[in-house]
Order: sequence, then C-alpha cells, then structure tokens
Amino acid sequence: MAKADADRPGRAGRTAAAARSSSEPVQASATKASAKKASRRSPSSLPVRQGEDSWTASDVAHVRAELEADRARLLDEVAAADLEIKSLLRDGGDGAGNDQADVGSKALERDAEMSLANNSREMLLQVEHALARLDDGSYGVCESCGQPIGKLRLMAFPRATLCLSCKQQQERR
Repeated sequence: MAKADADRPGRAGRTAAAARSSSEPVQASATKASAKKASRRSPSSLPVRQGEDSWTASDVAHVRAELEADRARLLDEVAAADLEIKSLLRDGGDGAGNDQADVGSKALERDAEMSLANNSREMLLQVEHALARLDDGSYGVCESCGQPIGKLRLMAFPRATLCLSCKQQQERR
C-alpha cells in the first residue's frame, strides 16, 4: 500500500539518490522554504469533501509536524540502514571458514536489510511529496481524478495522494 500511493514514474530514481546524499543542509533550507510558503497560504483554501469541516491553521500545522517528524525519522532510518548494508557487504566476503549456510545466511540478511532500506526510502519520497504538495497548495487533491481526498483520510494518512475511490480502483488492478 505504501508504494502504491507514491507510484510516479521517473521520480523514484532521482529522489532516492537525493535522499541517499547528505540531507542536513537541504533539510534546513527545505524547512525554511516550507515555513515561508505555508505562511502565505490560507489553510481554509485546502480542499475538503462535502460535509467536512474546513482545514484550520491548527490542522495544517498538525499534519505538517507529523510529516516533518516522519521525514526526520525516515532520514535516520535510511542512514542507519545504509551503514548496516555497508557493514554487511564488507563483512560478507568469501573468507576462510565460511560454509554455504553461513554465506546464504549473510546474503539473506543483506537482502532483508536492503528491502527495509528501500521501503524507508519509498516512504521518505511519499513524505517529501506530501510536504511539497502542502507548500504548493495541491495537498488534499486526488492526483488521479482531481477531487478532494478528504480531510479525515489525510488526517489518518497524511501521505495519501489518491481519494478513497481512486485508491480502491488502483488496488483492484
């Protein structure tokens, strides 16, 4: 499900590479830019579904804080996973005394760690995309049909890019 919301051809490779690079200076400037842009836009201008209350400044601040906390956590996870993978690759040589079971076990551990790292990178892309959408005013608009995603859905899953009906259609394919 996490991958489905972030399926955007061409972006994954570029942004994953950027996520792997040193993100400390970028993070500070991105946060400053986010604060500037957010201060210019009225939260009530974000779309809501019929019958839902408008977004308040507090709602938007809560979602932004949650996304930024997720971003920081995921950056830490990716950095830790990269270190672990480097360690596994360095220690995973065909040294003397390694039998096939040891080599297979190390390969399995390395593959599992790489899978977890890739999952964290994908979630990081989704979080950064959600923050960018908050900044550019397109947050809350379904990327498939253009209808409001729904405030309740976004409060529960702030990285959502599709409304519920489009997400259900996507998962049926």
